[in-house]
Amino acid sequence: MINQSLFDKLDFHLIKVLHTVLTERSVSRAAERLGMHQPAVSAALRRLREIAGDPLLVRSGAGMVPTDAGLRMIDPSADILRAAQALFADARRFDPAQERHTFRLIASDYLGPQLLPELVARIKALAPHCPIEVHPLVDRETSYRQLAQGEIDVLLINWFDPVDKLHGTSLFDDEVVCLVAKDHPAVKQGWTVESWLAAEHVVSQPAASPQLGAVDSHLERLGLVRNRWIHCPYFGLLPQMVAKTHLVVTAGRRCFERFVDPLSLAILPCPVPFPRINFYQVWHDRVHESAANCWLRQQIYEAAAPLRTPLS
Repeated sequence: MINQSLFDKLDFHLIKVLHTVLTERSVSRAAERLGMHQPAVSAALRRLREIAGDPLLVRSGAGMVPTDAGLRMIDPSADILRAAQALFADARRFDPAQERHTFRLIASDYLGPQLLPELVARIKALAPHCPIEVHPLVDRETSYRQLAQGEIDVLLINWFDPVDKLHGTSLFDDEVVCLVAKDHPAVKQGWTVESWLAAEHVVSQPAASPQLGAVDSHLERLGLVRNRWIHCPYFGLLPQMVAKTHLVVTAGRRCFERFVDPLSLAILPCPVPFPRINFYQVWHDRVHESAANCWLRQQIYEAAAPLRTPLS
């Protein structure tokens, strides 16, 4: 029976020395092949002999030959080396056509219709065995925690805090405009800052949310408050609400343009100057070097390419 205390001293380097010495049948040739000094290989061989309780390699005439125990170790040691090579190769390899991997995303309701259909089509075509889970955006703290704990692979959001362990790249940007019904008085009259603030606004977030959205956060920095008449977390419903009322919704132009003709809506400039909205994909340091996550991020970036074209 093998001495456990000796076996515990066995490491990958010794396995490599073992296989090389047994196949080269020479300590000097093994040292040359391993890029080691000969005394170091001899010392490693002594340790291996002690662990095995066998000489492993003995002199025969002018050369050396493996013992019976040594011969039995050649194939298993080769298997261990190949397995180790495959283990670390797999860490940096992702074959989308063959892999079975579930991609988990968080996407805001605003961003989803513009990006997700194209992304899903790409993944379905290129990685047919990789299902996709799209989770709703809750809040920053929860989203960041889900990234850190491996529950989510990538966030698709319109904010990015450069906090520790997070990475992000910009996908596209957008212009902040107002969407109203074509018969809204502002279409003919225009509006001042005061009349815009006083208009009845649709806010695209839950009323109980502890955080202000991008529009109201900017207004707060300017010392302004708008008339938030209705809160609705479902961004896709806002154009229909606006079409039947004199409500106003303020957000990115790209999201609104597809609703203008079907719902008889109008896009108006906002009287309060807003910085452009940037949309990001965000991931955690935990998957920064992951081959699967790198591939997913590349697909997201390419799916967003049409959204980087200039607005008409």
